[in-house]
Amino acid sequence: QVQLVESGGGLVQAGGSLRLSCAASGSISSINPMGWYRQAPGKQRESVADITSGGVTNYEDSVKGRFTISRDNAKNTVYLQMNTLKPEDTAVYYCYARGDSSVAYRFYWGQGTQVTVSS
Repeated sequence: QVQLVESGGGLVQAGGSLRLSCAASGSISSINPMGWYRQAPGKQRESVADITSGGVTNYEDSVKGRFTISRDNAKNTVYLQMNTLKPEDTAVYYCYARGDSSVAYRFYWGQGTQVTVSS
C-alpha cells in the first residue's frame, strides 16, 4: 500500500503562485510515475503533470510554461510549482502515484487539496 499526503493549496489572486507538495509513504519502491490531476466543478478530472523517478516530465498543454513538477526521491515527495495562476486553474488538485506490475499498476490517490484563483 501507498499513502499520499498533500499540502499547499489555498486562495490566490490571478497571476500569483502556489506550490503543492505530496509526500508518499508505504511501498514507495513500487511507484512510478507520480503526478497531479485536477477536477474543477462540473468537469471531469484531468491530468496536469507527471514525473518519472528518472525525472522525465509531462504537462497538460494549458499549464506548460506556468507549472513545474519536480520530485525529491530522497524525501519521496513530488512538488507542483504553479506560477501565473489563472481563474481557470481553480480546482481540487489530486496527487497520484502509479504502482508497478506487482499491484497490477493500480493508482493511489491523495485526499485532494483545493486551489482557488480569484480574478
